[in-house]
Amino acid sequence: MGPWRSLWVLLALLRALQSQTPRPIPVSYVTRARTRVTPWLVAFHQEQFQGEWYVLGLAGNSFRKEDRRLLNPYTATFELNPDNSFQVSYSMNRGPNCRTWSYRLLASSRPGHFTVDTGTGGQREDVLVFDSDYRTFAVLLSRKVSHGREVLRVSLLGRTWTLRPEAMDKFICLARAHHLSNDNIVFPEVIVWIPAPNSC
Repeated sequence: MGPWRSLWVLLALLRALQSQTPRPIPVSYVTRARTRVTPWLVAFHQEQFQGEWYVLGLAGNSFRKEDRRLLNPYTATFELNPDNSFQVSYSMNRGPNCRTWSYRLLASSRPGHFTVDTGTGGQREDVLVFDSDYRTFAVLLSRKVSHGREVLRVSLLGRTWTLRPEAMDKFICLARAHHLSNDNIVFPEVIVWIPAPNSC
C-alpha cells in the first residue's frame, strides 16, 4: 500500500470515528455561526416567499450517509395566512404512493424567524429563513432540542430543480459552519452535487 493510499485510509478512519461520537451543538452556536457565513435577512418579504418550493437538499446532525437512499424528491408549499403565519404543506412521492404532511409556522418579531406550531404543546422548533432571493433559492435553518440534544437541520429550497452553484455553496457553507460533514448532507436522486474547492 503506497503512502497516498495509507493517508486516505487514515482520513477515512478518522471520519468514521468522528461520526460515531456525535456531539451536541451548543444552542449559542447558531447565533455565532451566522456571523461567519452570511447575515440573516435584514427584511423578510413574506408575500414573495410564499408559493411552491422544491426541496433540493437537506443537512442535519441526525442524518447519515445511509439516509440518502430514503430521500425522494418532494415539494414544500408555503401559504401566507392573514396573521402572517405560514401554512406549510409537504408532498413526497414514495413508490406509487404520495405522502403529505403539514404544520403552521408562527411569525416572530425577527425577520424571517418562525416557530413551528405543533398544536400539542410539544418540543419547540425554531425555523429561520437564513437567505433567499425569493425567485430561485432559499436556505432555511431549523433547530429544536430533543432528549437533551440539539437537532439541527439546514434545508435548500428551489423554485425549480436546477440551481446556480452559488446557491448550493450557501447551503453547503451553512452546513459546514454548524460542523456538519458531507455524510450529514442528503440530496434527492435528481440532484448531482460535486463539492466546489474553496467554496467557503
